[in-house]
Amino acid sequence: MSNHRQPPRASRETASYRRSETGEDVTRQNVLAMRQLEEAAMAKRTGADRVAAAIARFCGQMTFVWIHVVLFAVWIAYNTMPWFKAFDPYPFTFLTLVVSLEAIFLSTFILISQNYDMRVSERRNQLDLQINLLAEQENTKALQMLERIAKKVGAHIGDDPQVRALEEATRPEALVEQIEEAYGKENGQPPSADGKKS
Repeated sequence: MSNHRQPPRASRETASYRRSETGEDVTRQNVLAMRQLEEAAMAKRTGADRVAAAIARFCGQMTFVWIHVVLFAVWIAYNTMPWFKAFDPYPFTFLTLVVSLEAIFLSTFILISQNYDMRVSERRNQLDLQINLLAEQENTKALQMLERIAKKVGAHIGDDPQVRALEEATRPEALVEQIEEAYGKENGQPPSADGKKS
């Protein structure tokens, strides 16, 4: 038995990602990573989510429309032609009941599917936010390191207020307050004394 322990899967994937030599390799690794995330999310779906997604997917096809067109045409024709014994004569009360029940169930399944899509979208938004915050922190640190290098080699050009502002860490809560204040002004709501909307 070998005494060498295999590196964790995350470490192997990170090493493979960092060995990418071209832009195409990097984008391919990104696409594969997102595909793996999608497959993992799909594998964690509940039975209700799977059924609702299948029904919603079928209802969004033209096949669903044509099936109903044919069924409604046959139903109405059978119950209006004189040589057939009508089981649901005009105004087709039973047909109205069937369609109403179908609409209730279909809307429920579609809402279940939309709720699942919303949860997936929220996770994606959280992922985007975390990546953006990490990128901002890396850029801030890179600017600080570049300034130190510039001072070391004598290429420092003095205090630049824009560089100073970019070197400061971005506070997400401050950005939220600024966005709320800006939209509050557009909606005619003056901000309160503490800078927030009243």
